[in-house]
Amino acid sequence: MRQLTLLLDGMTHTEGARWHEERFWFSDLYSERVYSMREDGTDLRTEMEVPRCPSGIGWLPDGRLLAVSVHDRRLLRREHDGSVVTHADLFPHLESDPNDMVVDTQGRAWVGNFGFDIMKLAPRRPARLVRVDPDGSVTIVSDPLHFPNGSTVVGGRTLVVAESFGNRLSAFDIRSDGSLSARRDWAIFGPVPQNADVIQSMAEIVVAADGISQADAEGAIWVADFAKARALRVAPGGNILEEVQTEDRNCYACALGGADGRTLFLCVTPADFNPDVRRANPQSAVLSTRVDVAVA
Repeated sequence: MRQLTLLLDGMTHTEGARWHEERFWFSDLYSERVYSMREDGTDLRTEMEVPRCPSGIGWLPDGRLLAVSVHDRRLLRREHDGSVVTHADLFPHLESDPNDMVVDTQGRAWVGNFGFDIMKLAPRRPARLVRVDPDGSVTIVSDPLHFPNGSTVVGGRTLVVAESFGNRLSAFDIRSDGSLSARRDWAIFGPVPQNADVIQSMAEIVVAADGISQADAEGAIWVADFAKARALRVAPGGNILEEVQTEDRNCYACALGGADGRTLFLCVTPADFNPDVRRANPQSAVLSTRVDVAVA
């Protein structure tokens, strides 16, 4: 069993894990801030305030920070002078609130959304990915997916997306014009749940894939399982190579990074993720552990 190190505690709900410019970055949903810190958890900085709940984060090629504003359905941008502006209005293009995203080396943001109101246990509905180009223009780029969530770009050409209610990670070729190929399976954990009821469909989920890491040097991806206290190292196809238990808190996001690329950062929160409970009882944390295979 790998040893876990507690880097930071007392957050509301940590999400959006990323390693960037020698720092670990993450969103804290209900303190409504994007933070960064050193690999050892010191020098915590507030990087952006997002009054309507931050989630996925990324960077344009010139270094400007992007963050999803969930309840405003906007993508925000922090300018070089520290001011925050709207990068893109996502509202006309989404079925529901946006959530996680990844930004590629060309500055294109690939953003998923819930598809339905999960907090109110509304009937489960699929949702589509959108691409936000560096100029802020928005294009719908996929067929409906089962709660498209954490994502990463492998080798600069393949977009991999966690489908939290799909029992799978899906892959798309990124074409030169920014369009995507047809969806294909990157990893399968079980059959796609068929029940529209959220509680009943949860019972059919083998791995509730949430945030995912960049691929490591052997092509595997670490997957946060938000329904359980664990992160999984998954090979293409779906073979689970390793499991890291996150003790008494469920895992919602993970990222590979650190000075040598072998630190796995884990965003963990108690299983009850009701916003009112999490605001009043901030018990979310960031953990880390050392792994054998570095980020690619």
